Amino acid sequence: MKKFRKVLALCLALVLVVGCFAACGEKTPDDKPDDAVAVKVGFIFLHDEQSTYDKNFMDAAKAACKEMGVEYAQKTQIPESKDCYDAAVELVEVDGCNIIFADSFGHESFLIDAAKKYPDVQFCHATGTQAHTAGVPNFHNAFASIYQGRYLAGVAAGLKLNEMIDAGKITADKAKMGYVGAFTFAEVMSGYTSFYLGAKSVCPTVTMDVKFTGSWYDEQLEKEAAQALIAGGCVLISQHADSMGAPTACENVGVPNVSYNGSTVAACPNTFIVSSRIDWTPYFKYMIECVQKGEAIAADWTGTIETGSVVLTDINEKAAAAGTAEKIADVKAKLLDGSINVFDTANFTVKGEKLTTYMADVDTDANFEKDTEAIENGVFYESKHRSAPYFDVEIDGITLLDRNYG
Repeated sequence: MKKFRKVLALCLALVLVVGCFAACGEKTPDDKPDDAVAVKVGFIFLHDEQSTYDKNFMDAAKAACKEMGVEYAQKTQIPESKDCYDAAVELVEVDGCNIIFADSFGHESFLIDAAKKYPDVQFCHATGTQAHTAGVPNFHNAFASIYQGRYLAGVAAGLKLNEMIDAGKITADKAKMGYVGAFTFAEVMSGYTSFYLGAKSVCPTVTMDVKFTGSWYDEQLEKEAAQALIAGGCVLISQHADSMGAPTACENVGVPNVSYNGSTVAACPNTFIVSSRIDWTPYFKYMIECVQKGEAIAADWTGTIETGSVVLTDINEKAAAAGTAEKIADVKAKLLDGSINVFDTANFTVKGEKLTTYMADVDTDANFEKDTEAIENGVFYESKHRSAPYFDVEIDGITLLDRNYG
């Protein structure tokens, strides 16, 4: 009997020890602190999933909220008007959201007004410029160094041009690309310039024409712009506009296309090469975690290749030049180690002259005054002084066929 009691006591002790280790063990990533703030995120989208731009945000929102185990609500087709403010109010008062995120540049002023009305709610905004100067502590901007992704996509475009030259389809002096842009804003200009510089790094004779639609999403206008560029001698098309207008125009006539915000290979299997995009999942997880822990969200947050915010889609081997994946991997490594800088002033000129100094409009005001020196040690440092792009230099080799400032 005594032996049995000793064995029983030993077993009980062992159970207590194991239980102690289990209780004191490391938490899994899905565990939340007992005092974590409950989060519900409200998303405001300019369009719906038919827009490649908005769908990119929607996919990231679903992924981030699922991973973080939080609820979310969304409003779609919200124009850049007081409708944005009204949508934010409804997400706070009706849906009970304590984080509000809006995805379009023109939403910003209305979101700032909502942030002032609800100081205990965090308001986050993509592509905006005012958070670092507005003095509204619960309003935040975010963007990513997508110019690096555009540059990589441009490398793929340049390799395709070289393939066309080598095959005798065009001569080197006919290596002209076309670009469909929404507005003549720094965000678009930074994007098409980095894309062009990526192509130029492997195809030195490349030139590029740009047309602006005056809309972030207008399928017919984007299609017509692409058709006009092709008629003007452009043999490859890219875009900073949100519909399938340009890609389908390319597929219809067999012109290679580099898309934006996601793959268009399903609709354009013969012409789609690659697409760059911002993956917003890391930022959404970051803002949720900050609120859960009661920590401050950065006024101005910039995602990078390292954070997983700047990505490329899979390369369509059917349309891309041979060796594209290997070359992109090599260039990406050099962007990461700093041996390549996208806006290295040694690689472009302005009216035939090297750019040695440039005052950028970083602290945006009503007069759009240039206020910040952007060039250091021969490099224009995009997204260093704020997250949203401010590169608006018109460089040689790129011709703007029109302009549209909205």
